[in-house]
Amino acid sequence: LAAFGWSLYALFLGDAGTTGMHMTFSWFATDPEASDLYLEVASAVTVFILAGRYMEARAKQQSGAALRALLELGAKDATVLRGGTETRVPAASLVVGDVVVVRPGERIPSDGTVREGTSAVDRSMLTGESVPVEVHDGDDVTGATINVGGRLVVAITRVGADTELARMGRLIEDAQTGKADVQRLADRVSGVFVPIVIGLAVTAFVGWLVLGGSLTAAFTAAVATLIIACPCALGLATPTALLVGTGRGSQLGILIGGPQVLEQTHGVDTIVLDKTGTVTTGTMTLRAVTGTPGTDDAEVLRLAAAVEDGSEHPVARAIVAAARTRGLDVTGATQFTATPGAGVQAVVDGAVVLVGTTAWLETSWSVAVPETVLRAVRDAESDGGTAVVVATDGRALGVVVVADTVKPEAADAVRRFRELGLHPVLLTGDNEGAARAVAAAVGIDEVHARATPASKLDTVRRLQADGRHVAMVGDGVNDAAALAAADLGIAMGAGTDAAIAASDITVVSG
Repeated sequence: LAAFGWSLYALFLGDAGTTGMHMTFSWFATDPEASDLYLEVASAVTVFILAGRYMEARAKQQSGAALRALLELGAKDATVLRGGTETRVPAASLVVGDVVVVRPGERIPSDGTVREGTSAVDRSMLTGESVPVEVHDGDDVTGATINVGGRLVVAITRVGADTELARMGRLIEDAQTGKADVQRLADRVSGVFVPIVIGLAVTAFVGWLVLGGSLTAAFTAAVATLIIACPCALGLATPTALLVGTGRGSQLGILIGGPQVLEQTHGVDTIVLDKTGTVTTGTMTLRAVTGTPGTDDAEVLRLAAAVEDGSEHPVARAIVAAARTRGLDVTGATQFTATPGAGVQAVVDGAVVLVGTTAWLETSWSVAVPETVLRAVRDAESDGGTAVVVATDGRALGVVVVADTVKPEAADAVRRFRELGLHPVLLTGDNEGAARAVAAAVGIDEVHARATPASKLDTVRRLQADGRHVAMVGDGVNDAAALAAADLGIAMGAGTDAAIAASDITVVSG
């Protein structure tokens, strides 16, 4: 207003409109008449302010994208069981007390309790557990998790805003709101800067009048003070440099959420890493096969794979895939039967072959499991693996161990973090044994296991309260709130949409 108003005055009532007029530099105002124009300042400042507000509006829109992506993870439809008849209805229409049928491969439509059936439920998106959890009659299940095993009949106990998925949405929203409060540096600076500049302009105006200057000269000095104090160059040069930086990041496969994100990276001193899908591949693979004395390891793997070929469990798929990679014949099994949470059995080469837990073999089949096999199972589980025992004719043949695989480049990445002065922390919903094993493999000392989405958020905030500047790296829905709360959130491109939307930076490559 000052620049535009003064320019109109100079144009119509001063010398600015005369032929041959031009602006010259001088330390002091020597011309008592108005001859300087600042029309372009009025437009430029307005453009810069509107550009800043546009970027802020886009940032708010991206914050909402995290919540939209999270809600889209829920099941869209559900099969309701009423009077013995199955009816397909929208999941949003479910009410507490409804009984729904969830088949293998389907998402559980809302939080509930298993009333009938046994299965394995993949909860990795919510908890980070790499192995699906066995559920049966009476167990609680969470909406949006995936049924990977048998048919389940579930009584709905929570719907809408009361579900675990909705609660996680509120966690993300709270985390993003809290994050915005500490990022408004420009507003805090301007709250001090603007009054000072206006005070200086008033001082210049009064000073010129006191020293005998004309009203025109005094007003010129006041307007010049206001205009010079406006950091127009900073408003243009800084965004340009930041946009070049974000563009170069995109070429390297690093998608940066906005120019302001680059400014947040330099202060980070702690990097918190999720385990499943971030440090590890998130896929179960064969780790070891150990046969009892006199039994060939390859034969143990072949028999286990032949039996497991009839199962869809992730552990079974890992065993079968490993056997096929080694060229072993996994066909020929008949009379396949599964005991959820315990093991599987089938007839292979005319003999009943059992693959399962030691407790199941000993109690249900009276198999004598030697101490060497029991020790191998304990060692595997303490090292973060999942061990199954293979047995036939009342005796154990050996142990097959599968586990989530550490990414080949993870250890090198952690070493480079340390070289950059960053303190690495492993934060996972998986069990203590698996977490410690992965941490030892990649060189991380600080480990937080069995972390829920809320406790992940609490851990990030606790580190911040200790004066740490935290970067959080994750890929799952269970990481989204922590990603939003961290000073810098980094999502893996192969992860969920909710994690990507809640983060500041996305690494396109896994």
